[in-house]
Amino acid sequence: MGVEEKSVEVQFLGSGDAFGSGGQLQTCFLVSTAQDSFILDCGASSLTALKAARISLNDITKIFITHLHGDHFGGIPFFILDAQLVSKRTQPLTIIGPPGLEERVHAAMEIFFPRSSQVSRKFEIRFLELMPRQPEEVDGVLTTGFPVIHFSGAPSYALRLECDGRCIVYSGDTEWTETLLEAAAGADLFICEAYYYEKRMKFHLDYKSLLSHLPEFSCKRIVITHLNDDLLSRLEQVELETVRDGTVLTI
Repeated sequence: MGVEEKSVEVQFLGSGDAFGSGGQLQTCFLVSTAQDSFILDCGASSLTALKAARISLNDITKIFITHLHGDHFGGIPFFILDAQLVSKRTQPLTIIGPPGLEERVHAAMEIFFPRSSQVSRKFEIRFLELMPRQPEEVDGVLTTGFPVIHFSGAPSYALRLECDGRCIVYSGDTEWTETLLEAAAGADLFICEAYYYEKRMKFHLDYKSLLSHLPEFSCKRIVITHLNDDLLSRLEQVELETVRDGTVLTI
């Protein structure tokens, strides 16, 4: 008999934009495998989302970050402080993302809670800053950052995560770029930003532009997220699968 293949679950704890469109929380996707749990992006509202879903924060081993905007990484200072003061974490926490990640997290902690980045903790925080298109294995998760077009004061990535025989890709925020085809090639799940329905906006992707490139993708499944009010008001015209806060997908 062959080895039984385990599924991977993606729970969308936060799927909204920076402005809470549709009452959705900021980006925070929980990925659960047979052996691991980790977060893909950690927007400012992520701690609330995690606790509302009754997720054990101490079970989360890693946080992956696509880019350094507050609605995608701003929850990290709160996660760290909770780990220190509430959850009483002892196991290491690894934070993975683009160059500049460690400096920006420390700066955010000092702005929100002065001296909080300087305290002694009972757990280690490890930062790994990804170089473009250079795969890094982190505790069994093969991670690759693909540069996309989104200004954040540092490189912005689409992240490709491969674990337990599955591949999950998240576009992060970006206007259309053929890099998305490269990042999502053969993926089991491609989570893609679609901000407006058809309005072109610099640094963001609209649904119609994504749809026009759909035949070029080789991934198995595409879902769209980060929808603003314009797109949310036209969901009856959307052919692609959408995700909202609380959506759970198994791949």
